[in-house]
Amino acid sequence: MEISAAGRLEVRITAADVGKRVSVRCLSGAASTGDKFTDTVGVLTSWDDDVLVITRKSGESVRVDASSLVAGKVVPAAPARRRGPAASYPELARVAARAWRPVESERLGAWELRAAAGFTRRANSVLPLGDPGMPLDAALDVVRDWYGRRGLPAYVQTATGAEGAEELLSARLEERGWVREVTAQLWIGGLAPVADRAEPTGVVLAREADAAWLARYGRKGVGEAALKVLAGGSPRSGEAGSGDAPSVWFASVPGPDGGTPAAIGRCVVDGRWAGFAAVEVDPARRREGLATTVMAALARRALAEGASAAWLQVEEENAGARALYAQMGFAAHHAYHHYREPSREPSRESWAGPS
Repeated sequence: MEISAAGRLEVRITAADVGKRVSVRCLSGAASTGDKFTDTVGVLTSWDDDVLVITRKSGESVRVDASSLVAGKVVPAAPARRRGPAASYPELARVAARAWRPVESERLGAWELRAAAGFTRRANSVLPLGDPGMPLDAALDVVRDWYGRRGLPAYVQTATGAEGAEELLSARLEERGWVREVTAQLWIGGLAPVADRAEPTGVVLAREADAAWLARYGRKGVGEAALKVLAGGSPRSGEAGSGDAPSVWFASVPGPDGGTPAAIGRCVVDGRWAGFAAVEVDPARRREGLATTVMAALARRALAEGASAAWLQVEEENAGARALYAQMGFAAHHAYHHYREPSREPSRESWAGPS
């Protein structure tokens, strides 16, 4: 915390610092039980009526009474990464968006409205990387109308906890009653260590997801639109990834009967980045290292196409996946969230694929 030359804690933030990353210490607890302090680090998203709202890296909003502040200061926008590739949120958001391309999209200033008949929230939500070119409430009216005409609930994807993330927009959406429905994390790491984790014997790579691959994928709603999203504009078999379209690969470990694969995975190579998804293993074959083997095969293919860094998405409650990815050298880069418009329920029984 900030300490003056006289050795006293000082509050060195004001309402003018809204939008900046801050660290504050607050007094809490009754004097009879001894002074207790709580520390909070995050983006200062509002300071109204002597109440501060700070959004933490996880996306959680913390309300702080200004009268309880004993120390506070502005801190760097994002802590330096100690290992792995360096990247801003906007770079990763664009790469992840290209990995799950929508069937249709439309620009609203620097926002992109995306739709794919409900297959994945990523491909059916607004990616707001900048100014929509109009006041927020007007932009949200356009968003609701655009998705309503397609029979879809309106979603806005935001992120917290990284350089260039959107804590302020998240807070403004919550103020307007938008519901944070999903929170997950995007992890990044070096690609070579993934390739070196296992000898990828028995893994078959293909440019398209065949019926057997889709049977192991097992998601609802895998229709024509879903197949387009999964294909992602992949080059045809035998072509290296180039041009505007990322290079998409599907991996399978054939089952003993030649039917449903024992394990599958998907990788999208886009410049220096390789994105892993849809890593699924037959429950009866888990703990055999098949997920690692699939990812190693895909990583070697991505290295051959010039990629050097990797990313993937992981749900917060998926402890097993988080442990596996940590062993591979991945670490959390940022949390991302999907906010649903007020008074509108999801139009699908469930959402298929990644969030």
